Amino acid sequence: MLTVEEQRTTLSLPGRTAPLARELIEAGGFEGLVDDFTAELSGSADAAAIREAGASLWRTAVDRAQGRLTSGTIDPYDDRPLYWARTAMSRAVREWQPSYPLTDLQRRAILRQFDYASRGIDGVAFPADGPKLLVSGFDTYSLDDSLRHSNPSGAAALQLHGRKVGDVTIQAVIFPVNWTDFDQGVVEDAFGPWLVGPEDPRHRGAIDAFTTISQTRRGHMHIEKWAGGFRGGSPDNNRALNWGPISAAALWPQPQPSPQFIGTTLPYAEMIAAGTGPWPVTLNPGITEWPAGTFPDPDALRTAPDPSPGSHAASAPGSNYLSNESMYRTNRLRLGTGHATMPGGHLHISALEYPADPSALTSPEFEADRKAVVDQTVALIEAVGKTLLFT
Repeated sequence: MLTVEEQRTTLSLPGRTAPLARELIEAGGFEGLVDDFTAELSGSADAAAIREAGASLWRTAVDRAQGRLTSGTIDPYDDRPLYWARTAMSRAVREWQPSYPLTDLQRRAILRQFDYASRGIDGVAFPADGPKLLVSGFDTYSLDDSLRHSNPSGAAALQLHGRKVGDVTIQAVIFPVNWTDFDQGVVEDAFGPWLVGPEDPRHRGAIDAFTTISQTRRGHMHIEKWAGGFRGGSPDNNRALNWGPISAAALWPQPQPSPQFIGTTLPYAEMIAAGTGPWPVTLNPGITEWPAGTFPDPDALRTAPDPSPGSHAASAPGSNYLSNESMYRTNRLRLGTGHATMPGGHLHISALEYPADPSALTSPEFEADRKAVVDQTVALIEAVGKTLLFT
């Protein structure tokens, strides 16, 4: 059965007849990748070829974003062609009828390999020398409100992947906006190999800092002071709801018991002092909690600048959606792997302003706005990188 995300690939914007997915795939110049992949599925495709198609999509998206590849007609900062190409290709795999037997479990495994490759998760590679900084962005979301949504955090990840700040190397991945993927360990699979020690067979190296990135309200650039271990129930990209404690990091080290709140260790003073613009950068405090012994009484909920002893998390300053969870899971890994002081946290970046015409895919003003948000995000991550040069 197709996911809700995959079903949206046939939908159009108001007043337009072509599916939005196809319009953005072509606008990004990704139609060759998608069409060749679909044709290969009708032939002799296997799991290795499907995974490589995902890796090729990720490399193409990064090269296009950073100007090494010129394709399509839309702004290179646009993250949407990658999202819709990946979704169209995953739909093709889900509908694929190979000439050999394929169980549902095998198909899900193939889809997972394709998905990780197309998000850069399998492609993170750091040089042997020099400090290492790993960051993540997110897919677009709230697509039931408007199919044309972009996510500047995903666009920033495409700009940051492979960037150098002196001797510091930055690598990036993009996360899905789905509770199920988080429950199945996508965050831990992306960051865990770079945090566990050499005695763990999944060990790939050691990073020196990390941060997750997502979108928040318009005109705000927040360094979140806290991550909370609770989900607030908002629907994800597949319209699934989830309310309650964040699930355990299966098969990965984590503190016991799992913390209710985890504080940032990012160098927020240096990030604020970097003087990036156009939007102000602030450390964002403030949590919502059940005081000790009151969970889950709704009348006992209270807000405070910081958690109180023994309290139960309800929401962090960055809310209780998947952005907060990306910070929580990465920093829970940081603590579980013994990196108490490693810089790690979450950056919430400004939302975008879309063209007034709901049928418009883009406009010069929209593109300039996204570029401003992304460029400031890149500058803030570079500020984190610069602190690693002097430690």
